[in-house]
Amino acid sequence: MPTFPPLQNDTFLRALLRQPVDYTPLWLMRQAGRYLPEYRATRARAGSFLGLAKSPDFATEVTLQPLDRYALDAAILFSDILTVPDAMGLGLYFVDGEGPRFERPLRDEAQVRALAVPDMDSLQYVFDAVTQIRTGLAGRVPLIGFSGSPWTLACYMVEGGGSDDFRTVKSMLYNRPDLMRHILETNAATVAAYLNAQIDAGAQAVMIFDTWGGALADGVYQEYSLKYIRDVIAALQTEKDGQRIPSIVFTKGGGLWLAEIADSGADAVGLDWTVNLGAARAAVGGKVALQGNLDPTVLFAQPEQIRREVARVLETFGAHTPGSGHVFNLGHGISQFTPPEAVSILVDAVHEFSRPLHAGANRGN
Repeated sequence: MPTFPPLQNDTFLRALLRQPVDYTPLWLMRQAGRYLPEYRATRARAGSFLGLAKSPDFATEVTLQPLDRYALDAAILFSDILTVPDAMGLGLYFVDGEGPRFERPLRDEAQVRALAVPDMDSLQYVFDAVTQIRTGLAGRVPLIGFSGSPWTLACYMVEGGGSDDFRTVKSMLYNRPDLMRHILETNAATVAAYLNAQIDAGAQAVMIFDTWGGALADGVYQEYSLKYIRDVIAALQTEKDGQRIPSIVFTKGGGLWLAEIADSGADAVGLDWTVNLGAARAAVGGKVALQGNLDPTVLFAQPEQIRREVARVLETFGAHTPGSGHVFNLGHGISQFTPPEAVSILVDAVHEFSRPLHAGANRGN
């Protein structure tokens, strides 16, 4: 079993567990990405996106890049949610300008019935990257592992890539719910095993990205996405080496189902920018921590406007009280066109403006 240096900054983990902290911690979805010139340079050396994602050395390098540039409170594994269906034999590849594609999408009953949980050895490069990143962090901040949700993975697996309307996967859902349930059950078992292996390799928190949950109708979301997210969470190990391993669920477009997501068993719920943080806190803040939710396009504004929007998000959540928890993040991934200096302004503003909001909760403990 790997051994790692002691953690120096546990603010992110404490916030997820709704424990007192001195300030609101932050990290950014896609914080290691194309907006950073150093990432683009490493990506060019790797030769392809998959070359980058499947090399523990390159994955470690790009994961650490934003931490070397900004005072972020967590690192997140550099990988892709589609490594899982790739390990299931669907044949992942990328087309420039078009995104991910699968050579063998799930289009008929025989393909679906043949789908099975893959041997986790086929994803060893991910677990090696987790251990290498955790070692490279040297205890600076915690490391987040992640996976796509069973439903979101199914969208790519059936559609064969991205989609504007999810017509193929939703047609299967309505016409052959038995086939869809087989895919989702297999995905849930795979995601749970995948996240547990990341935890064993060194991940200190895990996040489930339900990127396409919001494409489902009310009622259908609960049956075909949230149910399987619950199954994953129920199978996760929640402690490693005496430390709690918190979990986060993020359903983009899921504000309608906030209370139900908060009952999923997760420690925290990620929110997109359409949700009012104060209302979300009032609804579920005593049960889970909340993560989010600045509109990523704010980072294209002038510096003072960025600072104002950061203050507005923090003030919308409000002053912290014992048992409240907030992790600052964007409402979705950072744009590849974001000026790197805008992120510096964001990070500094969150740390500066959030400290007074924590004073009361800290005096109360």
